[in-house]
Amino acid sequence: MWVAALLPPTLVGGAVADEFTVEPDRLVDEQAADATAMAQMIYPDYAEPKVVFDIFLDHPAKLGSALHWLRTLLQPLLDTPYDMAPEMMQIKVVLHGTELVTLAKRNYADYAETVERMRYYASLGVEFRVCALAAHDYGYQLADLQPFVLVVPSAITELTHWQQQGFAVITPTVPERHISTDTIR
Repeated sequence: MWVAALLPPTLVGGAVADEFTVEPDRLVDEQAADATAMAQMIYPDYAEPKVVFDIFLDHPAKLGSALHWLRTLLQPLLDTPYDMAPEMMQIKVVLHGTELVTLAKRNYADYAETVERMRYYASLGVEFRVCALAAHDYGYQLADLQPFVLVVPSAITELTHWQQQGFAVITPTVPERHISTDTIR
């Protein structure tokens, strides 16, 4: 009813409108016929990535989840059939939110697992860049941060620079989960 109000008059009550009608029996028959069909796995011809991740989180505990975005970029490209060498990928991660506290040496005990994941990715050539303005807001000096970190003058200027160099900008989102995957599967 309300959909009919959105359609042009020629689609309401005329022969053209009947084309959009699906009989329930026909729909069930088509679904039954497709019950044995399955999705097809494809392997697109991916190029070596040029990516900058823009990370600005409202809670430092979310950084672990945000790093899954990095993993889901890297893992398929490192594996067969792509077998890309990590040094051929250009990946930067710009951090400028509450997640900065995870990189402070004095907070290592609280965020050791996340820091070690970042250290591993850094060993693969991923660059972790911290906004100097944000670091200043937290009272951090260079000596306070993990040694694999590069400090840049401004996160926004840094993101602009890499985008101008042709890098894709990916902004991980980490929503609060209210329902488990098992529940909705």
